[in-house]
Amino acid sequence: VQLQASGGGLVQPGGSLRLSCAASGFTLNRPAIGWFRQAPGQEREAVACLSTNNEITYVPDFVKGRFTIFRGEAKNVVYLQMDNLRPEDTAVYYCGTDLGQASSYALCHGRPTEWGQGTLVTVSS
Repeated sequence: VQLQASGGGLVQPGGSLRLSCAASGFTLNRPAIGWFRQAPGQEREAVACLSTNNEITYVPDFVKGRFTIFRGEAKNVVYLQMDNLRPEDTAVYYCGTDLGQASSYALCHGRPTEWGQGTLVTVSS
């Protein structure tokens, strides 16, 4: 199982950024997959999760309306579209999955067993 995250960078407040997570070594047609972030000195938190068997998503209230998780034509790649970014969104973003968990809600409220490397997002003027 391998998850490869990319797309981080420096963006101004109010800007947008799209992160990508490429999955390999397993078939992305059952397990939920999600994006999580960790700011310095803070706990890692979920920002969006997707159920790959029915495309149901879960996005917590604190980023709802700004963050969207989806898959493109290549079903093994999951994206996190982040709009109207704020300085408090600055963090290292990780994609994660649990091969035994199909629910996006449960994954976002639990803890993935597989992690990709992080990609740094910095929101600053």
